[in-house]
Amino acid sequence: MKKLIPVFLLLFLPTLLFSQSFTLEQVAKFSFPSELTSSPVGEKIAWALNEQGKRNVYFAGGPDFRTTKLTQFNEDDGQEISNLKFTSDGNWLIFVRGGDHGGGNASSTVNALNMPTLPKVEIWKVNLAFMKPEVIAEGDDFFLGPQNQILYLKGGQVWKADLMGGEKPAQLFQIKGNVNSLEFSPDGKKIAFTVNRGGHQLLGVYENQNTPIHWIAPSFHRYSQPKWSPDGSKIAFVKTLGGSGAALSLLEPKHVPWEIWLADVATGKGEMLWKAPETLVGSYRYGFFSYPNAKELVFESYHEGWQHLFSLDLASKSLQSLTPGDYMVEQIKLSQYGNQVVFSANTGPEKEDLDRRHIGRIDLKTKKLTWETSGTGIEAYPVGLGGGDKIAFFSATPQRSHLVAIKDGEKTQLLQELAIPADFPQSKLVTPKQVSFKAPDGTTVYGQLFEKEGGAAKKPGVVFIHGGPQRQMLLGWSYMDYYSNTYAYNQYLAELGFVVLSVNYRLGIGYGYEFHRPAYGYYQGAVEYQDIKAGGEFLAALDQVDADRIGVYGGSYGGYLTALALARDSDLFKVGVDIHGVHDLDGRYDLPEGYEVAPDYEKAKEIAWKSSPMADLATWKSPVLFIHSDDDRNVEVSQTTDLIRRFEELGMPYEAVLIPGDTHHWMRWKNMVEVGQLTADFLEKHLMK
Repeated sequence: MKKLIPVFLLLFLPTLLFSQSFTLEQVAKFSFPSELTSSPVGEKIAWALNEQGKRNVYFAGGPDFRTTKLTQFNEDDGQEISNLKFTSDGNWLIFVRGGDHGGGNASSTVNALNMPTLPKVEIWKVNLAFMKPEVIAEGDDFFLGPQNQILYLKGGQVWKADLMGGEKPAQLFQIKGNVNSLEFSPDGKKIAFTVNRGGHQLLGVYENQNTPIHWIAPSFHRYSQPKWSPDGSKIAFVKTLGGSGAALSLLEPKHVPWEIWLADVATGKGEMLWKAPETLVGSYRYGFFSYPNAKELVFESYHEGWQHLFSLDLASKSLQSLTPGDYMVEQIKLSQYGNQVVFSANTGPEKEDLDRRHIGRIDLKTKKLTWETSGTGIEAYPVGLGGGDKIAFFSATPQRSHLVAIKDGEKTQLLQELAIPADFPQSKLVTPKQVSFKAPDGTTVYGQLFEKEGGAAKKPGVVFIHGGPQRQMLLGWSYMDYYSNTYAYNQYLAELGFVVLSVNYRLGIGYGYEFHRPAYGYYQGAVEYQDIKAGGEFLAALDQVDADRIGVYGGSYGGYLTALALARDSDLFKVGVDIHGVHDLDGRYDLPEGYEVAPDYEKAKEIAWKSSPMADLATWKSPVLFIHSDDDRNVEVSQTTDLIRRFEELGMPYEAVLIPGDTHHWMRWKNMVEVGQLTADFLEKHLMK
């Protein structure tokens, strides 16, 4: 005899088969390592690890790489660890504790606990023989020299600290202007530095208190990124334009020239080695710039349409591409002995590798490129070990968040696997799928689709919009903390029964120059918004998605595009969560001074206003939740305050949550969890039947 199922159970059967199996707090317990660094001597590595807001320094050494916890910061207090480095002899670790180095005003203290006494931003040291952490000085932006010398910047001036603690920190020398970079000579006896003096930036060399500052090829331009030759006789640097220039068109893209120069230290005379092509794509440069040996410079440039590494031969001035192909390189590191370069890149044998990261290595003597990792994982931030073939890097999968890995030949060792919390739902997380669709102007847009199997025949959908905008969401855990947060949010929303589309819209990295630097983006027309709308329409057209239940959320630049979506297309996007977004672009252009004004100044002002969510409040019908912290150093909290004021003046409904004391990056883990839960609850309330 067949057993009959009651009718009321049949009605609720999809819900019973799709019950929630983990909480947001559990998936938010992902491990997040950062600051991976290797010793100049020996096989030693160190890194910082954020475990539910408790940030600490870990150490491991070869050959077994047993992990040791060096600090005991065991409170979710929002105090970041950054700039982790070994001293030149490999016997000490130096780091900064405090601040928020992901945005403006980085060296300012963070008081996420709202304590009556402000925390300090301090430089710390750990003697690896005794493993006892101690404070060196209150400060930030430190630089290490060959004889374990420690310099740091304070108030735009250079200060000296004593590693052994015998002397009090003192200013090394006085200089007009603000010093913004330092580079020790190979023998440690001289310091190259750049100093900003308004419209120009000079490159100087400090030797001692009795010797005048020696200026290198002084001019009315801006010099940056000084790099000593291995023998200390020359300095290479990047030269860009100084001054303010004519009031040219604001809306027409223009080439921004830059050059690589080499100067003789003794005479101070310099010569140009290479000039970027006078094209728009040749205007854009990146940070890596190195003088690895006497024969060449190695640097990163966009002038071939992708972010690539190049070798510049000093004798012939000829240029060689080290990483040819349709992919981008990032997180570049020179090995301890200057013989190899390691990096991460979004390439591999599978089309999905465009939305992943794998590790590459270049032998600078032979220029041979070797790919060290492949597959479905995410590998990032590689460093060389001991000058040999071993490398360390961060490793993640779609289910497991990042941990440190050691690769020695064909063998890979994963560290701290046992530190994954027992209730972290690794086995229950979905593998996002790579998808693509077309924007109205024909641009191909990529994204990742998060969906749990089973559930209702028609599910609600959510479009997620990342911040940056110069970021790329991946087919696995991100190598950046803010975007690991949102990856966890997306996994939780999928667990609740949403189909989530994460859109990699224009202005983001990973798809070449034309995608990264399109005309008419942001305040010049918000061309990238059509990628978001196309994403919403793509999601709504899926067979398993209810087109009448599409939501949207995003933070920072993603908050800006969320607000645009709700203001312009409430019929498509029924509800949204706008997390610390930009809302008013009316002030993007300063009022002109004097007689000379850009010919399209008024038109540019109008376009900036029309690119703002503020301009479309009359058509904003969808419910919204605003979330912002009031120590935000990336997007002023006034951007949300002013929008809420408009909502109240117009009698428009909204919900809002202000988080006092924290910054743009949710330095306190508890606040990150709260933001994710608020987002999920709001979307669930409005979209779940």
